[in-house]
Amino acid sequence: MPSITQKSPEEGTLSFFDPDQCINHLMASFNFTPFDSSTFILTGLPGLEAAHVWISIPFSMFYILGLLGNFTILFVIGKEQTLHKPMYLLLCMLGLTEISISTTVGPKALCIFCFNLKGITVGGCLAQMFFLHAGSMMHSAVLVTMAFDRYVAICNPLRYSTILTNARIAKLGLVGLIRAVLFILPMPLLLSRQPFCANRIIPHTYCDHMAIAKMSCGDITVNRMYGLVVAFVFIGSDLTLIALSYGLIIRAVLRISSKKAHQKALKTCTAHICVMLMSYPFFFFSTLTHRFGQGIAPYVHIILANLYCLIPPMLNPIIYGAKTKVLREKVGKYTCSSSFDSRSTQSSADTRHDTFSGLQCTAGNCPSAGTYANLSSAGCSFGGSPKVL
Repeated sequence: MPSITQKSPEEGTLSFFDPDQCINHLMASFNFTPFDSSTFILTGLPGLEAAHVWISIPFSMFYILGLLGNFTILFVIGKEQTLHKPMYLLLCMLGLTEISISTTVGPKALCIFCFNLKGITVGGCLAQMFFLHAGSMMHSAVLVTMAFDRYVAICNPLRYSTILTNARIAKLGLVGLIRAVLFILPMPLLLSRQPFCANRIIPHTYCDHMAIAKMSCGDITVNRMYGLVVAFVFIGSDLTLIALSYGLIIRAVLRISSKKAHQKALKTCTAHICVMLMSYPFFFFSTLTHRFGQGIAPYVHIILANLYCLIPPMLNPIIYGAKTKVLREKVGKYTCSSSFDSRSTQSSADTRHDTFSGLQCTAGNCPSAGTYANLSSAGCSFGGSPKVL
């Protein structure tokens, strides 16, 4: 039986007995995609496609350094019992959130830049969006808790150990995690109910909430408003609590007449302030430009959005390592222990040889074995950090 066909200038011949062609024609008529309906295309940096390979070099360096720094902090704090204190537990939480944010974005972006692998399933895109925004909200909750930690340490130091216990810090972290999951989960759920248009090209390196919403053919007013509420109500409330904590800290410090105490209090808060200045401006810029930044070049917005995911995770371990003496010493102990131990073992063997054989000693100047025993008991062990006698 011959097939019934219909011709049109734009579409050529359409066979009504060809199921695939009929489906494609109907989906195109309703502005739905005629190809794989479960895939989005991430373009990377629009207008800079030729430079993707070169951009991947600093991008991968930032990502690897961030992972290395945060995993080092986690390892050292986990191994050292003396660091199992509220301040360092908060650093672990901060490191975990930064690892989750950078890992949610980094690998896929590198696949786009290096291998031109731009496809991502709708489910994968929604999952990436969820983990990215949940990690960002959890990151903000940790910064609030750290501000409260600094307030108690400066304004009420005698009660610090009773107010902020490890168990209380863990509970505050759990509350922050539950808050992030409960208030970010509606975003992918709302988007999953939207009909997506034929144009499924997302001009970005990752699946941002508004970037996905703009792919919808339906009404996204609820999605737009909910995103603004989450961004400004919850993150805004976090910033208000942080500002309140620092206001109380400044008031308490100004009551002290000693300039040395002023400097010590400022030094205590410097690392936390630096982390906030790196995190919040990038976040708000990324959120606002998606909605109101029509005059900004797309690649500028995308670059700054990626820097928000990569720069804080890379720099925060350096900032806290440089500003926290105890942590810096512990990190140095583990990073240099292998080479130090090998040199110390050789030095110890040479010293014992000189002591007991007398080949290198002049008369009256060769130390006895008892002298080395006394030095060893005084703390000059070769396996750790030698004490100054």
